[in-house]
Amino acid sequence: MSKLDEKVEHYIAASKELDLGLSEDLIAKVTAGLGPSIYQQDAETVSCSDSAELDTVKKNFLGNKLGVDADDATLDAAIKKVCETMGTSNRHKYRALFYALLVKEFGKESVYG
Repeated sequence: MSKLDEKVEHYIAASKELDLGLSEDLIAKVTAGLGPSIYQQDAETVSCSDSAELDTVKKNFLGNKLGVDADDATLDAAIKKVCETMGTSNRHKYRALFYALLVKEFGKESVYG
C-alpha cells in the first residue's frame, strides 16, 4: 500500500468517525490533489483560529482551485460552517476533509470529476 493510500484510508476513517457524510471517492481525489503537503504534519491540518491560514484557504483553494466567485462574507460563512461541522474542539481538522467539505458546500464536485 502506498503512502497516499494510507492517508486516504486514514481520512476516510476520520470522516466516518466524525459522520461527515463525504464520499470515499471525493476524499481520495481531494487528498491526491493536495500533493506532498499531506505528508507534512504542520500542513496536514487546518487551524480555524488562524485568520491568515483561512485567508489562504479562501484565496488559493476556493478562489484559484475551485473557482468560487463569492463575496468574503459568503466564503467566511462556508468556512465557519465547515469548522463547526468538523467540531470546534477537534484539533485534527485534516485539510483533505476540510477541503472536501468545502467542495461539497459549494457544489464543486465536478472539479474533481
